[in-house]
Amino acid sequence: MTVTTTTAPDATWQRWEHRVQTSAHPVAFRLLRAIAARGPVVRVPRVGVVVSDAALARDVLCDTAHYTKTGPGSPSDLWTPVLGPAVLLNMEGADHAALRRRLSGLFTPGYVAGLCDRVLAQPLADLTRRLAAGEEVDLVRVAQSCAGAAICEIVGLPAEPERFAAAHADASEVTKAVRLWRHSLPPRHVRRARDVLGRLTASAVHAYRRGGDDTLPGRLRGLGLSEDEARGAVGAFLLTGTETLVSFIPRLVALCHDTAWLDRLRDGTADAGAVVEEALRVTVPSPVMLRSVARPTAIGGVPVAPGDRVVIATLLCASVYGAFDPDRPHPPELRRLWFGAGPHFCLGMPLAMAQIRAVLDAVLAAGPVTVARRRTARHVLIPGYARLILTLRSAP
Repeated sequence: MTVTTTTAPDATWQRWEHRVQTSAHPVAFRLLRAIAARGPVVRVPRVGVVVSDAALARDVLCDTAHYTKTGPGSPSDLWTPVLGPAVLLNMEGADHAALRRRLSGLFTPGYVAGLCDRVLAQPLADLTRRLAAGEEVDLVRVAQSCAGAAICEIVGLPAEPERFAAAHADASEVTKAVRLWRHSLPPRHVRRARDVLGRLTASAVHAYRRGGDDTLPGRLRGLGLSEDEARGAVGAFLLTGTETLVSFIPRLVALCHDTAWLDRLRDGTADAGAVVEEALRVTVPSPVMLRSVARPTAIGGVPVAPGDRVVIATLLCASVYGAFDPDRPHPPELRRLWFGAGPHFCLGMPLAMAQIRAVLDAVLAAGPVTVARRRTARHVLIPGYARLILTLRSAP
């Protein structure tokens, strides 16, 4: 349903965030909230041991002696059949640490800034120009175009606008079958995901073989990764970064609009970094993280055994800290929990944050904008908007 936005009362952002969540996961979202009401750690049949406390969640993520990404019900069950056995998403221990060290210099400030300049400058200049001219602009389409441009850069495709929509659609196709109660992907979805990623990463292989530092696959070769490792790394970056960014950017702008922080950002009275961090806390683009228990232990007094699946409900961990308030610092246990914690903290975080700020700056540069209409996305993995129409606000 498309809804036209009028003057927003204080609770507007909460209603819209609730709609975004329930449109994406009408059953799972309500289930998780009901589970959280029973306590911070709850064992749920078919789902796993659900953790909804930030401090306990951080303990699990940092404790690689007792919890792993490679056991039953962990991310490896989902992604190893698609990506292969040697990507950061499905590795632990010495092998993971060694690959992580080799990739540690990948998303340097210089590389991130250069990538954003190369692939986002033109679409974002068009965004600012169109909004400033009084046109209506769908920010979801813009976010998808920017994601497609980044995908083309990452896999070594020419950065041509006509490729962007197809690149984003292909990347989105891979995550469609993931569900909270599924411990692995159905075989037909595995085949489909491998076909899609095969198309996307074929160009990455060509770029890898050419070498040089002008593409991400070329840089991976320079860091000493094999061809298979580079292909897997590219696939992992596409899976973890594409949909989260396309979801978050429109939600960020909608949230700032609904709480009047968009005007404060535009007139310079708000700290953009703090606003983005708080919007990440409210929206939580990675609402759930998975681990498998490797050794007997307990989480918050609840015993767990090897093979148990741990579902870290990041969304619930963050929601208990209340209303949207960028002036309130995050407590240590919560800080950037949506990017993970410990040895698996998101390697691509600097690139994601740079892309977010670039789009937000382009919106702010157009002048005072308003959300004219919006529609939530239904039955998607990462909750978000299907449409978010921005336009320049009329003078009173």
